[in-house]
Amino acid sequence: GPGRTARFSRPLSVAVDGAGNVFVADAGNGVIRKLTSAGEVTTLAGTAGASGTADGTGAAARFNYPMAVTVDGAGNLYVADTKNHTIRKITPAGEVTTLAGTAGAAGSVDGTGSAARFSSPTGVCVDGAGTVYVADTGNHTIRQITSAGEVTTLAGTAGAAGSVDGTGSAARFGSPVGVGLDDAGNVFVTDAGNGTIRRIKLAGAGVVTTYAGTAGESGTTDGPGSAAHFYRPSGMAVTADGTVYIADEVAFTIRRIASDGAVTTLAGVPFGTVDGEGSVAEFVSPVGAAVDGVGNLYVADAGTGTIRKITRAGVVSTVAGGFEEAEGVAVDGAGNLYVADMGTSTIRR
Repeated sequence: GPGRTARFSRPLSVAVDGAGNVFVADAGNGVIRKLTSAGEVTTLAGTAGASGTADGTGAAARFNYPMAVTVDGAGNLYVADTKNHTIRKITPAGEVTTLAGTAGAAGSVDGTGSAARFSSPTGVCVDGAGTVYVADTGNHTIRQITSAGEVTTLAGTAGAAGSVDGTGSAARFGSPVGVGLDDAGNVFVTDAGNGTIRRIKLAGAGVVTTYAGTAGESGTTDGPGSAAHFYRPSGMAVTADGTVYIADEVAFTIRRIASDGAVTTLAGVPFGTVDGEGSVAEFVSPVGAAVDGVGNLYVADAGTGTIRKITRAGVVSTVAGGFEEAEGVAVDGAGNLYVADMGTSTIRR
């Protein structure tokens, strides 16, 4: 229905297309929802409360706790159908197919379509050529899927958790949960189990490096590369110039990683609700981040139920409140903010 008359159950991920439509992975209901720029919410695919594995169009399709969604330039959606251990594709008309994996069959097998296997994938992103990148959390690997459904393991070795830099299968991750792309063809990974940010260079053989942080050494230290420390890096936003913003949830701070790998604390000191510039500002459990077209950073501060804005100069202000548990935020080209308010099961604009 329209706006706040609509209801969600554990919306965990959002994606925005070029027309300003917001797509929601409504995990608790097992469906994918669509929110138009006019504020009208519809169910694009799946039937609320009816989990399953079926492909089909619209309400005939079934999902099992979809946790992540992304959208390509043609309006196709890609969904990490986490408890089915599959990656699904939804056309703009709502036709759902299984792009890769077999429902209910967890594992780690490279192959095409249903021959491939995943283990609780929780993150997806897609590039301009239609290649999908997957944080295969249960396998501690990063996978890639071509538009034809051919799955390969880009980096890491299934079942071998750790923190090792290297090429392809020689690298190790610890429960990676998020993936993102920059304009230079690098895949950034939130390596949650290690408390680090990793980078995979797509050019060549998939060389993995630790972009920032040191595995096993938590803290709030700023500095270049491995000299920096994070507690639990959560949400990530990457700008066109390669600057990476990290919501360091447990440290209650917003960190910035420059293109040379230098980490600084953009805003926040543990812990509170104060607005201000730089270290004067305070956050409580910042978990989501997004950047607008002019470089302002928006943060979902879950602990205070507010949306905060940080200018390029580092000035923090509270731009919206009245949220119970703001978990994620995204910005469209017109400067509208979309907020996943998990505590009230709503998407706010």
